[in-house]
Amino acid sequence: MVYLLTFTHRSVYRQGVTTPAGQRILETASALFYAHGITAVGVAGIAEAAGVTKKTLYDCFGSKAALVAAYLQRRHDRWWADLQDRLETADSVDTVFDTYLAHPQFDTALGCGFQRAAAELPHDHPGFAVIRAHKQAVRDELERLTGDPDRADHVFLLLEGAVARRAVEGTTDALDRARRLATG
Repeated sequence: MVYLLTFTHRSVYRQGVTTPAGQRILETASALFYAHGITAVGVAGIAEAAGVTKKTLYDCFGSKAALVAAYLQRRHDRWWADLQDRLETADSVDTVFDTYLAHPQFDTALGCGFQRAAAELPHDHPGFAVIRAHKQAVRDELERLTGDPDRADHVFLLLEGAVARRAVEGTTDALDRARRLATG
């Protein structure tokens, strides 16, 4: 059974990662999903690359959909922890931009894992709920930082568009311009 609880800006998707095999499967699936896309990567390929059987993968996660949701949750957890660490020393909108610019999970050539997954997954997929929750968490944090819901929406849209352009252009120019617009 898969458990997806209400997102409160922290981890909620935990099934399957409590064993070494589950951790290895998630690590392998995460790399493959981000590099090749979710629909292009099959369960057999993940199991083989992780050095486990398909049965072990299903014993740990129950389904590919649950594994995808765990992958996305893990991406959120890591990114969110980085953001919160940075906000402890500089509590500003600039810090959100800095986190996008510097986070090791973000490959300029591949772009945002959440945006990529959203393009592949149907809206009723359990991973899509994680994507929505992640994006809402970022937007809520921007509202906390700006103190203004309308400004938070504006900054969020600038940020999302700039992140998408970063993957297309292969540079940080759009993020730099978006930061100037958001904070200037």
